[in-house]
Amino acid sequence: MPTSAPTISMPAVSLSAGEVVGVYQRRTKHHFAAFASGPTTLDWDARPEPFRHYEGAAVLPLPLARAAELTSPPSRPAVADLAALGALLHLSFGLTAWKSLGPDRWALRANPSSGNLHPVEVYVLAAGLPEMADGLYHYLPDRHALELRARHPQPFAAGRALAIGLSTVMWREAWKYGERAFRYCQLDTGHAIGALQYAAALLGWRPVEQGRVGTDTLAALLGVDRAAEFPGRRADVSHEEAEVLLALDLGDGAAEVAPELSPEALRAVSGAADWQGVASEVDRFPMFRWPLIDEVALATRRPDDCGLAPVVRALPPLQPAALILGRRSAQRFDPTHVMSATGFARLLDVLRADVEARVSLLLFVHRVEGLAPGLYLLPRGPWSGALTGGLALAGEPVLAPSGLLRLQAMEPVALRRFVRSLHCHQDIAANACLAFGMLAPLEPLVEAVPAVYRDLLREAGLLGQTLYLEAEAMGLRGTGIGCFFDDPVHEAAGIDVACFQALYHFTIGLSVDDTRIETTPAYPFLAEEPAA
Repeated sequence: MPTSAPTISMPAVSLSAGEVVGVYQRRTKHHFAAFASGPTTLDWDARPEPFRHYEGAAVLPLPLARAAELTSPPSRPAVADLAALGALLHLSFGLTAWKSLGPDRWALRANPSSGNLHPVEVYVLAAGLPEMADGLYHYLPDRHALELRARHPQPFAAGRALAIGLSTVMWREAWKYGERAFRYCQLDTGHAIGALQYAAALLGWRPVEQGRVGTDTLAALLGVDRAAEFPGRRADVSHEEAEVLLALDLGDGAAEVAPELSPEALRAVSGAADWQGVASEVDRFPMFRWPLIDEVALATRRPDDCGLAPVVRALPPLQPAALILGRRSAQRFDPTHVMSATGFARLLDVLRADVEARVSLLLFVHRVEGLAPGLYLLPRGPWSGALTGGLALAGEPVLAPSGLLRLQAMEPVALRRFVRSLHCHQDIAANACLAFGMLAPLEPLVEAVPAVYRDLLREAGLLGQTLYLEAEAMGLRGTGIGCFFDDPVHEAAGIDVACFQALYHFTIGLSVDDTRIETTPAYPFLAEEPAA
């Protein structure tokens, strides 16, 4: 790890990487008086292409998951073959349905995304699988297929081995959200990691984050640093940012500290690779520029062997494949539905399971059986003492031994108005059974290691994926909310603004579906059963 943080050049001043993150976090806050900088106009008919492909790369079709057979932990881990890989990708990153309303048609995926813009691109490193060549593959969610991006004369591992690399096309989010897009790309990366965890668990596998692999090494491994193969009018539009590498423990523990996954070994693999394909364009006529996104991306890249704690820790509760494929983001909630006490208690148990969590939860409780409406706090992990010790509001223990603290009781009508105003005046937050605000100790952690900024946002996104599937398991639905007024949220909870920051919000309630929207199968050409 370097002895000092790299410096970043910004207009008229030179800042450390940690200072750049601080500037970015402050500049991308929404305020009652003004939103963070974003585009002044949007042409929805010219939005970025959601599905990237590599022209000239060989395509390998994949089989779909057999959802009816994937309902419980397997007696033994699945054998790593094309069928298992197809199931893994289908359940984590594949399409789950197509929706249409009038002339508009859009896809839903197993991994949710801010604005359904899907910046995350998925790569597979395969070694020793009999049905496919050793190499790097790019996943095509629209076709449920892999395209061979690079052959590896020198496999990345001995025997059968798989790893998943994630990158983000940040322009997809910046097109709509402007400077705040970097936040959303990291949240989406966290959701993608969570989706992979749930899918892998159904196969008896486990994704292991390779934190010692730095950003530049991962970019070389995934080929996203090969600028000539990413054409377009502007580099910031076509560029993919390397995010994270997750080796799959296939049941033998080989993904933990394997020497073949060292940065040096992976650089040798990418250096000897036989590359093929040219990336398709994301946006031929981009408008606006957001240089602050490039600055914060550079400031938060990590060197090799930086020693950061992993975001991927405890395994989430296993969920059946049908529930994973049936997950949807709610668009409206029934403002009268009450969450059961049993469902809420299970939710608290799941949320408290991660003893190393850096993200604590502010709860806006509207309608939960046996719980008075108001503001509550669920401190989590090693930073819980610092959070509760800095509360300006007096926390009162409730629901012992859950650790839930009551901050403030509120009348239902006043609470609804208050929550709606904090969430950019959105009814979905006011009509949910409850809403969450995710709080993290940003300043002390990021000042020490700026790359932690990505990790905290990813941890929040991963937590959001857990909330999505827990809501589905209760017969309810969830929706992630990236638009909220940052500082007013902290003030509402009595949180020290200089330390803990709100990173992500989430709502759970009974979904009210729009009957005008038609749902059709994700992959009709693969003889998939009709979508629910």
